[in-house]
Amino acid sequence: MSPFNGFTGRKVRLTPIPGPFFSELLPEIDHLGELKVLLYAFWRLDRMEGAYRCVRRTDFLADERFMQGLASLPESEAQSDRAMEALDDALERLVQRGVLLHVTVLNENGTESCYFLNSPKGRAAVKAVQEGKWRPFETAQVPAELAVERPNIFRLYEENIGPLTPMIAETLADAERTYPADWLEEAVRIAVEKNARSWRYIEAILRSWKEKGRDEQKQNRGDSEKDRRRYIEGEFSDFIEH
Repeated sequence: MSPFNGFTGRKVRLTPIPGPFFSELLPEIDHLGELKVLLYAFWRLDRMEGAYRCVRRTDFLADERFMQGLASLPESEAQSDRAMEALDDALERLVQRGVLLHVTVLNENGTESCYFLNSPKGRAAVKAVQEGKWRPFETAQVPAELAVERPNIFRLYEENIGPLTPMIAETLADAERTYPADWLEEAVRIAVEKNARSWRYIEAILRSWKEKGRDEQKQNRGDSEKDRRRYIEGEFSDFIEH
């Protein structure tokens, strides 16, 4: 089991869950797969647009990270028969319990299973489908999949560079607004590899990428002696102790 590093201090998007879930459903649900699928459905539906929203069976299957965790399988087996059986079993439990409403819709490839939350809007959507007034495939689906939350710059700094001070925290907050998250992670990683654990060094890398382009810089990086000397004697030499 991988340890959870804790929730970050920055603002994150919250997923609304109806109160009756805690007062009525949570005490009754005793199947882990059923609970996982329901929580995922809440999360997915919240990230969709439009008056009518549903989660298709293929939406669950397309999220490999979710399917892997649902059946407790290695990543390479996320689309295995075992994973799909776990999904179908959980969906059937939720339909039988009355939490989700299931509608089979015809499309160009055959049929598609669509699941709506048993709420006023969900029931209205099912009625619209049954009366031929609305088809789930007429509404563009917003891509969504589970992804690992990137660590913010404050945690990266504390774990790899040193303790935070009020002054450095203000500098880091400005950097987080200025540079993409993957740039910050990569720059910190380079600083650690080069044993140049200082913000001045990291900031120099970021400025260089911003001025000259990151792709060009990445092509020139490697583990060769020439690369090592470029960092030690070249543009970043003022930031390395050697």
